[in-house]
This record gives sequence, C-alpha cells and structure tokens, in this order.
Amino acid sequence: MNRIFLASLGVAAALATGCDNGNQSATTTTTTDTVVVKITPATLPDTAAFRDTTSAQATALYILKNGHAQAAVTNYGARLVSLIVPDKTGNPTDVVVGYDNINNYEHLPDTYFGAIVGRYGNRIAKGHFKLNGKTYTLPTNDGPNSLHGGTKGFDAGIWTGKQLSDKSVQLYYLSTDGEMGYPGNLQVKVTYTLTDSNITNHSYFNLNGQGSGTINNHLLQLNADAYTPVDSTLIPTGKIEPVAGTPFDFRKPTAIGARINDDNQQLKFGHGYDHNFVLNKSKDSLALAAIAEGDKSGIVMTVRTDQPGVQFYGGNFMKGTNPIKGGKKDDYRSAFCLETQHYPDSPNEPSFPSTELKPGQTFRSTTTFSFATK
Repeated sequence: MNRIFLASLGVAAALATGCDNGNQSATTTTTTDTVVVKITPATLPDTAAFRDTTSAQATALYILKNGHAQAAVTNYGARLVSLIVPDKTGNPTDVVVGYDNINNYEHLPDTYFGAIVGRYGNRIAKGHFKLNGKTYTLPTNDGPNSLHGGTKGFDAGIWTGKQLSDKSVQLYYLSTDGEMGYPGNLQVKVTYTLTDSNITNHSYFNLNGQGSGTINNHLLQLNADAYTPVDSTLIPTGKIEPVAGTPFDFRKPTAIGARINDDNQQLKFGHGYDHNFVLNKSKDSLALAAIAEGDKSGIVMTVRTDQPGVQFYGGNFMKGTNPIKGGKKDDYRSAFCLETQHYPDSPNEPSFPSTELKPGQTFRSTTTFSFATK
C-alpha cells in the first residue's frame, strides 16, 4: 500500500478537523465497455484569491508539499483548505471540502469547513457553564446551545502564520479574557505538517474527492464500544451507552449509509449521525480512532489521537447552497467529519473527562490523519 501522512500538533483549550481550480491541463481517461469517464486531477487553489488586506491583519494561503501530497492552509480560522492525495490509480484527489477564495470563507454562512474551532469545540448546553463557583454565559448559535465557541469563534479569527518549511506551517492566535464569554487569556498554536511517516479540526472529507457525490457508500470503522446519546438539541444526556445492537456500531467496517434510515430516536435527533463516540482506551500514546475508505477511489484514511472521543458527523445539514472548489456544491451528505475531542458539554457534566485548563497550564493534543490506497 502507498502511504502519505498529514500531521498536526494543536495546542488549545478545546477541540473540534477534489477538484480543479479552473487550471485544467490534463485528464485521466478510464474506459469500460460502454462508458468513458474523464477524471481531472485536482490542483491547489490560487494563493492570490486568499489575499485580503482590508482587515487589520491580512489573510493568506500557505502551500505545503512533499513527494506524495499537497495541502493548502489559510490563516483565516487556521483552516485546511485542500489536501490532495493520490487515489488507487495515482490520480491526484482533493479529499477535503473547501472554498477556492477567501471571500466565501469570510462572507458565506459558516460551515466550519476545515477550521480549527474553539474556544470550546462542539456544544455547551444553553450557552452557560459554571467554573470555580462563577457562571459564565456564552453566545448561543445552535438553537438554545453554544456551538464551536460561539458566534465568532477561532474559525472566524485571523491567525498569525509562519511557514516553517515547504512541508510545515505554524499558526498562532490569542484568545483574550472575555472573548465570546470565556474566562482567561489563551495562547493557541497549531502546526500543520506533511510528513512521510502523521489535527484536530473540522475538515469535511470525501475520500472519492470533494464534491463527487454521496459519502454513504464509504466504509467506516470506529474504535468505540460506546457513545454518548443526546437529547433533541444534540446535548449529551450524561449517559454512556454501548453501541452493540444499534446503528452506531461501527466496530467493523460498515457503509456509512447502511443503517442511516433505521427507526432510531438518536438518528432522528441528529438527522443522521452527529454523535460523540467514546474511544476505546489504549496503551499507545496515539490510539486508533477510525478508519474510512472511499468506495470509488480506494483511498483509506486512518485517524489516531490522544483524545478520549471522536464526533462522527455525516453531513446531514449540508444543503448544496455553498459553491465549493471547482464550481461544485456542498450537497447533502457529500462529506463527513471525524472530530477528535473531549466530550460535548463536558463543563456541565462532571462525569465526563474534564476540560478545565488552569492558569499557567498548557494543553497539548495530537491527532494524525494518514492516507493509503488499496
């Protein structure tokens, strides 16, 4: 199997993690008995389309390359814009959903495409939590709840970027005391690295290529014997329940859409999959979280993490209204997310692993996405 790796080390208080750009120069043609399918190799977005100097801090696009893969990262929300890896025929394939210009990221309704989210990834019930006896109130932007840090989280901030090498970029952000209602100053550093041998963010994946259609036929395996069921607003109930005998049992490779229409209350609450899975404990520093395989491309993605959970989201709220790279649309269930994390609403649920970061402490987290072909 051919392998390439995307590595990233994130330092933060909370955790959430193609197509051509019009420069078509070559195509790969595959012939069957009666059908000819033309596949255009994916290319990276134009860096000029990501320069915006109208704000106090300019936006930019950073390009990462190694012998096997290419990636593009913008300092707007520290977002992974493109990740191009070869499919089973060697055709360059962009496996993450994103836009091809900064204007769309800044002005279209926020989808969190490729973003680092925070200060708290996922949901906090009713937009408040208590810390050291004091109640903190957050903006609510997901029904009655606060989602991904509020109305202007890390995903909407302009980070300070520094290209470390052809294969690596580092981004910095200072979240000040009181920003979006959260206490304390928080210095955040995120590093994206392409290596030959390894993010925790909100990337939307389609391993057949972004904008290529449904992900319901992708195979998915989750290393989780349990998950956290939710209420009708997608806040965990506080229970941890086994996946055995439910549509949430992905312990063996299973098509994402195989049971998505089952008569199950949890699936109805999430309009499909939008749930936190409790990862099985491991002695390894980076435990296996998930393996996904594109049914057409043969691209296999393996996710490892040091975090206790992973949010599996099946693209249930994608509406086909956003113009993603290559002139395509973000159609319903045409991408999925695997967001490594602490559990949602942990500040309000003492039985969950703690997310409290005390003054002077440093939180470090590593999640790796590795790619291979079958």
